[in-house]
Amino acid sequence: MSGTVLVTGGAGYIGSHVCKTLAESGALPICLDTLEKGHEWAVRWGPLERGDVGDVRLLDELFDRHKPRTIVHLAGYIEVGESVAQPERYLHNNATKTEALIAAALRHGVEGFVFSSTCAVYGLPQTALLAETHPIAPISPYAESKARVERALAQAATQGLRSAALRYFNATGADAGGEIGEAHSPESHLLPLAADAALGLGPELTLLGTDYDTPDGSCVRDFVHVTDLAQAHMRALAWLAQAPAGGLHEAFNLGSGSGFSVKQVLAETGRIAGRPVPHRIGPRRAGDSPRLVGDIAKAGRVLGWRPTRDLAVQIEDTLRWRRQMAR
Repeated sequence: MSGTVLVTGGAGYIGSHVCKTLAESGALPICLDTLEKGHEWAVRWGPLERGDVGDVRLLDELFDRHKPRTIVHLAGYIEVGESVAQPERYLHNNATKTEALIAAALRHGVEGFVFSSTCAVYGLPQTALLAETHPIAPISPYAESKARVERALAQAATQGLRSAALRYFNATGADAGGEIGEAHSPESHLLPLAADAALGLGPELTLLGTDYDTPDGSCVRDFVHVTDLAQAHMRALAWLAQAPAGGLHEAFNLGSGSGFSVKQVLAETGRIAGRPVPHRIGPRRAGDSPRLVGDIAKAGRVLGWRPTRDLAVQIEDTLRWRRQMAR
């Protein structure tokens, strides 16, 4: 792959891995990030443009100066619980600002737009495996903000924009080379919290609910390595480049296709770390579904993408990264 790609949120966890993968393929990633949540140290493979995706004047200036033909849009707030407490903030930041980015993409003739969406748009599962045909019924403002952007992209397809919405399941792991990894503050994701607890680098983990309608009472989730996710973005950009002229919009699930309960993840993390994960039981978190496991057949069939790094690799990479961060 070659050319210039605008990567919003490129200083973040998934965004930095996408930038590295793009650069390794021969493309130049232009990172647009406020650094509110991202990290300047994670921007290593192209220039950093510090700013907001909702800043129309800045967007026009960036398009005029860098002339990106494609966009990978990852910028946004990601905390489900926080979105329940601050719904308007999430809808404005994640949806309204993205609508400004989509309008800029149309003005500047962008050829491909890859959007970081979420499996949370499905809401409460009606089937054991969630396919892209499952009804969209978000149960949190975070998920609604993502669904709103997907609707905006579908509308933009009628004006000629080609886009792909990548519905992530749970991103985990870290760069095998040790250059980048997950570094949220505060951290709310299961694997880094479990790793820190097992390694004695953080407090005991709080298991959020054990009364769900699942085999062991804890939530069941589908975990996918962040490097596999980054490679899926490359596949999506390539697919959009080869698509026939004219607008289109498609959604793709990105996961492993397998589900693991929180309790299973804690047990496996303890096994690999060589010590149990200290934890206590807490209440459910608002906006959480009992089970989210993806049917990833469409991504394999259309994009030629399949994950290659299993849960054990994800845990090993997470443990190594958390040890490295603590040095």
